Amino acid sequence: MKKIKILLVDDEPDILEFLSYNLIKEGYEVFTASNGMEGVKKAKIEKPDLILLDIMMPEMDGIEACAEIRKIDSLKKTLIVFLTARTEEFSQLAGYEAGADDYITKPVKPKVLMSKIKALLRLKSTDEKQQFIELEDFIIDRETYKVTFQNEEFMLPRKEFELLALLASNPKRVFKRDEILEKVWGNEVVVGGRTIDVHIRKLREKFGNDKLSTIKGVGYKLNA
Repeated sequence: MKKIKILLVDDEPDILEFLSYNLIKEGYEVFTASNGMEGVKKAKIEKPDLILLDIMMPEMDGIEACAEIRKIDSLKKTLIVFLTARTEEFSQLAGYEAGADDYITKPVKPKVLMSKIKALLRLKSTDEKQQFIELEDFIIDRETYKVTFQNEEFMLPRKEFELLALLASNPKRVFKRDEILEKVWGNEVVVGGRTIDVHIRKLREKFGNDKLSTIKGVGYKLNA
């Protein structure tokens, strides 16, 4: 059975050693990099299934590295999780806008880390089973992360894509905010209350206000 590849990117050698030890013990194939620039280069070569990425690093910080990785076609499906001691909402929003899938705060607890990784890999596997969603105005391709809207192609950041795909999986159904957080961000992640709103706003900017409805105090639905 093919091993899951994980790339660790952090400028602290002790953290790289500690996390590598625990991940290898769980059976993962592990690669490491000590800054964002090196991390991007190694990601291109190794094509990991998941990247654990520190935010505060020399040469290129984690948010810049994440944005660069998301531009690489062969890494569109790679999961990216930030490791950070920073809990300010602005840094989380910046990370999600760059294409991150989740956050884990330092100091990292091995059991929490392994649980998070397994949950994200399960979610990714489930998402990939339904490759296409075809609606009147939308064609959503989970394999390539492309969205075709009224015959125009869009490449969305991962969380925008997953949010749109969730809403499109059952058009006109109202998805509650708690359900969206659980299915798109995972039930273990703690995000600010504005996170969903920011992503909905970005989808409206691309596809029009009339395509996404807000049900006040409940959640959102796709009009398609």
